[in-house]
Amino acid sequence: MNSGLEKETETRYAEVGLLIAALHANVARLEELTGGEIDTITDHQGQPFLLRRAQAQLRLNDASRLDAILNSLPACIAILDADGAVMSVNQAWAAYDTSLALAAAGPGHAIGTNVLAQCALAGGDGAAQARQVAHGIGQVLSGASRHWSFELACRPGGVASWLLLTVTPLADKNLHGVVVMYMDISERKRGEDELRRFRTAMDCTDDAIFLVNCRTTRFVELNAAASAMLGYSREELLGMGPCDISAESTWPEMAALYQRLMDNSGSSLSDEMALIRKDGSQVQVEFHRQALKSGPDWIIVAVVRDISERKEAALRLQYQAHHDGLTGLPNRALFYDSLTRTLHQATQHDWMVAVLFIDLDNFKTVNDTLGHGVGDDLLVQFASRLLGCVRARDTVGRLGGDEFGVILVMQDELNDAASVAGKIRDVLRAPFVLGQHELNVTASIGITMHPLDASLPDELIKYADTAMYRAKQAGRDTFRFFTAQMNVEVLARLELEKALRRAFENGEFVLHYQPKVALDSGCVAGLEALLRWERPGYGLVAPDVFIGSLEETGLILKVGSWVIDQACRQIGQWLRSSVGALQVSVNVAGRQLAEGDVDGDVIAALECHGVPPELLELELTESSLMLNTERTIKTLKDLKRRGVQVSIDDFGTGYSSLAYLRRFPIDKLKIDIAFIREVTSNPDDAAIVQAILGMARSLKLQVIAEGVETAAQLAFLKRNRCDQVQGYFFSRPLALPELEALLREDRQMQLPAPVTPSYRKTLLLVDDDTHVLSSLRRLLRDDGYHILCAGSAAEGFDLLAQHCVQVIICDQRMPDMSGTEFFDRVKEMYQDSFRIVLSGYTDLDSIMKAVNKGAIYRFYTKPWDNAVLRADLREAFRHYGLLHNLQAGDDKRACPTTGRLSEAAAQLSGAESPPA
Repeated sequence: MNSGLEKETETRYAEVGLLIAALHANVARLEELTGGEIDTITDHQGQPFLLRRAQAQLRLNDASRLDAILNSLPACIAILDADGAVMSVNQAWAAYDTSLALAAAGPGHAIGTNVLAQCALAGGDGAAQARQVAHGIGQVLSGASRHWSFELACRPGGVASWLLLTVTPLADKNLHGVVVMYMDISERKRGEDELRRFRTAMDCTDDAIFLVNCRTTRFVELNAAASAMLGYSREELLGMGPCDISAESTWPEMAALYQRLMDNSGSSLSDEMALIRKDGSQVQVEFHRQALKSGPDWIIVAVVRDISERKEAALRLQYQAHHDGLTGLPNRALFYDSLTRTLHQATQHDWMVAVLFIDLDNFKTVNDTLGHGVGDDLLVQFASRLLGCVRARDTVGRLGGDEFGVILVMQDELNDAASVAGKIRDVLRAPFVLGQHELNVTASIGITMHPLDASLPDELIKYADTAMYRAKQAGRDTFRFFTAQMNVEVLARLELEKALRRAFENGEFVLHYQPKVALDSGCVAGLEALLRWERPGYGLVAPDVFIGSLEETGLILKVGSWVIDQACRQIGQWLRSSVGALQVSVNVAGRQLAEGDVDGDVIAALECHGVPPELLELELTESSLMLNTERTIKTLKDLKRRGVQVSIDDFGTGYSSLAYLRRFPIDKLKIDIAFIREVTSNPDDAAIVQAILGMARSLKLQVIAEGVETAAQLAFLKRNRCDQVQGYFFSRPLALPELEALLREDRQMQLPAPVTPSYRKTLLLVDDDTHVLSSLRRLLRDDGYHILCAGSAAEGFDLLAQHCVQVIICDQRMPDMSGTEFFDRVKEMYQDSFRIVLSGYTDLDSIMKAVNKGAIYRFYTKPWDNAVLRADLREAFRHYGLLHNLQAGDDKRACPTTGRLSEAAAQLSGAESPPA
């Protein structure tokens, strides 16, 4: 039953389908049958199809909508067929009066009119434009171009107007033709004309003009002067903004300025600033800015004037107002201002300031006898010499007439002022050549100090002037300090210089000699010749009192030459006596190398006294090597080829550069006494000394340690394989008779005992309480230890330098150094030692810090547990033996050198650490 219904339903659907297909094929017949009353039929799938009447209505509706759109446009639009005839137009086209505008070339042709033909017939003024229009339409119609446009000038109603003609092909595939559209662009053209006139006006001014859009912060317009001023093209500047060319202003500052201009529209602001040119240079300009409203935006109009010449002129005027026209130096007003500023800075930084008041002696006589022209020339030359006596940070001024002033900023020494005064006197020694005349001129100088004498500019200048008159009263050609005590010191220095000149002339200088001892034998290996002054009435003057003055005055050149000759004379005398050959070293000052003839002095002395060159050694400081380096290298190499020895004195206190050790022909290094004083107790000094020794061995240089005064220092140096020592431990510098007695006795230095071998269990006890030391010795005497006792940290360091100590017990509270502080240093210098703190006071803070740093091994409080202490000591020695693989009777094992010292030596020398 159901299957019968399904078959029947399928049959009906098939029939309906055939019916709909037939209807699709016979739309016209269907419209006749329905009488046009039915527009749409829907198939069994819900898809409609239109009958012709409905399709026509739809096309009509589409055309109506297109007409509505075209008519709503302000442009004149027409559709031309393939021949150029007008097929359709909008209302704007139809309403356009062709005769009043462009005739054949313009819009307004009636439907059916052939535009191409009309353009071809055009004559008169519009003929050229008509031919161009016809050519453009033909190009698009022929397919030669997809688009063509042209701007036409016209006068509809007698008013000058512009039209923009565009020609494009029809989009309809079934039709061939073009769409022609005329759009009125008169407003745009008038705007362009106005902009052109505006640019022309802008370009007519010499000032640069910039228009800035406040919203985009970019230039929107500028003139040719702006490009010329900054060196950028117009296109480059239009991609930039004000901040890109400003040398001073930031954008937040500029934005705040623009906001003020917008808030006060109509007003202008002026200021001066620097702009950056394309080449990086700067130009000083004057700005005038005003804000203008432009639609929704604000435009900043900036008129910029180059004021570089005006600035330069102002600077010239300012310079002339503050500088002396003759010498170019600051005048009194500027000198006063400079002094005021200097005093302000000096007060802030705690500097000293000296003011020198200088007056040329007998200048009036020069003017009266030789004329003012010669006098002016003298002042100019003196000003030039005066500038050469001061540093760049100091100030020199002409205060009037023949009076000059100098402001000295002194951060280091009080003697700077006296040194400059001395230089001024020295530069005046050379005669002044003034045309046909040659004059010798002197000056009187007054000196005052801030803050010792005064702190106000007026007072300082007045006091310096007063001091200058005191110098005049003292006989001219000198200087005086305003402060009495300073005068005493300076006068004493002057007296010293005079006495030194007399000393050389009178033969008051002598040589003393200090022995150098070889550490492998304890015998005298050489001598250092040291200059001494036997000043009448004063006795033997210490060298640090007069050596500096010898160098400052230049007397060191003569005295140094004498020292070389005297040393060679003595070498020669010993060589021909029972003393025999003995090497002597002589100190050479930097000024001797830079200004003297050291090479000539040495050769002459060696030849004169018949001395083999290898018996003479020259000692130079690191700083002296750096004076006139090339000349110094040549001199030393020439002497080295002859066999003369060269050593570096005070090594480690100057440049300490490995580079000059390669460049200079050096045989020996002398470690400065500053590193030897605390070499047994200061880890840094010990590391430096070991580093120098390791480096010298790598470079095959001998090392001499100067200033050795204790057995501990000697033991440390011998243990680290130093070659020679020099110091009071063996002998102070000796006069010739005492020295020769020492040499004839063949006196030797007692060398330190061999270091306690590491296999021997050595215990160091350090405590300022003798009872505690005695108690510990009694407790531990039967345990087989080699026990050393020290009553202070200093004694402990000395014993550590002379013995190989495995375990140290130290009291925490000692007067000179706490136990933890002592062990902090010991850990750096003797890292393998086991360190135990013993104290009656519990200072957990410092103890815990020491434990954390690894400075101590154990900590005991007094009274201690004897059994525990003895057990821990046995464990410490056992641990040390295991660490170093030591056994009793292992007498060939040296005491190990560990820690930072050997590492520093190895790093500096580039070799393995030296054995102890």
